[in-house]
Amino acid sequence: MSTYVFRAIDLAGGKTKGEVEGESRQAATDQLRSRGLIVLDLADKHSSRQIDLSFLQSVKLPEVAVFARQLSTMINSGMNILRALYVLEEQTNNKLLKRTIVAVRRDVEAGRALSDAMERHPKVFSPLFIAMTRAGEAGGMLESSLNRIADQLEKDASLRRKIRSAMVYPTLVITFALIVLIAMVAFVIPVFASIFASTKSELPAMTQISIGASHLVTHSWYALIIGAAAIVFGFRKWKSSTWGRPQWDRLRLRIPMKIGAIVQEVAIARWSRTLSTLTSAGVPLLQALEIVGKTGGNVAIEDAMVEVIASVKRGGTLSAPLSKASIFPSMVTHMVGVGEETGAVDAMLEKIAEFYEDRVDANVKALTSIMEPIMILVIGAIVGFVVISMYLPLFEVYEHIEGAS
Repeated sequence: MSTYVFRAIDLAGGKTKGEVEGESRQAATDQLRSRGLIVLDLADKHSSRQIDLSFLQSVKLPEVAVFARQLSTMINSGMNILRALYVLEEQTNNKLLKRTIVAVRRDVEAGRALSDAMERHPKVFSPLFIAMTRAGEAGGMLESSLNRIADQLEKDASLRRKIRSAMVYPTLVITFALIVLIAMVAFVIPVFASIFASTKSELPAMTQISIGASHLVTHSWYALIIGAAAIVFGFRKWKSSTWGRPQWDRLRLRIPMKIGAIVQEVAIARWSRTLSTLTSAGVPLLQALEIVGKTGGNVAIEDAMVEVIASVKRGGTLSAPLSKASIFPSMVTHMVGVGEETGAVDAMLEKIAEFYEDRVDANVKALTSIMEPIMILVIGAIVGFVVISMYLPLFEVYEHIEGAS
């Protein structure tokens, strides 16, 4: 038996609070309802005294997708929303998601719509999630909309996993190379530097560079850490600023070695799948275009959606303004145009998404194969520079000895 602290209101609207005992949270809530109380807040008496560290937690896309899928299944089986939220609250392991479900359940219990309750938690529920939930409530097909949301989130998470998994090997190689290079600079070069100091002869420029780098790492390592932290912090601030974000988004599209192409294809795949999901769920077109502009992940998509929205408001088409946006290839605009002519825009957008997701997968593999020999060459050049710079003075000493003899 557990003790819970509650806040509630009675049928007359008066507020009350206190403690109640029950075998579970559901049992405690049922007990309060039997007294004619509407529960506003219910927390375990002991856990309510713990320090709140939820700001350090996050909710990942697969967890939100599972939540949407389970909620859809329970609603489809005939369970009401409140009872389904109680069940999800009990079985959710992520503390931040659990607290969010509790807050959503309380708002629904107090009379709010599910979409309105979710809208109060933008860090967990995206505009896409909220818009589709609202459309499902309005059309009486909430469980279908929640399933579509889960599909969309799972596709998005799968796309991110492909990119991250492809970057694991290059990241490991670069990390290992940096460790080896730091070890050489910190431990090997100082040994040679002490030998060269005893000769009192002028060292070659390459050797001086290597010894200078070694001195910086061994004697001013704190300055390197502070400098690296300042660069990372400044880059993040610039990237998230209103003037820096457009510059960074446009710069990413121009990065060579297929990186820019991958960024473009990821943005198009996300845009087309999100717009397809929203329109097929019954979300109004203008609202759907606003949402995909915000969630496209690139300012070029956002700018293009401004023009598309203006065109739709004038009674124009989607494809005409898309053809003027450089981020959208001609194939995309033609396929959207065909979808508008046949009345199957959402199906055509789905095909575009599938095509570009396959392109992303292929280009990421190609990028990995290109990066491997480049990394080997770069690492070999750095190590070779250090080795040659250390042996150049020795060769000069040997030549002097040969000349003297």
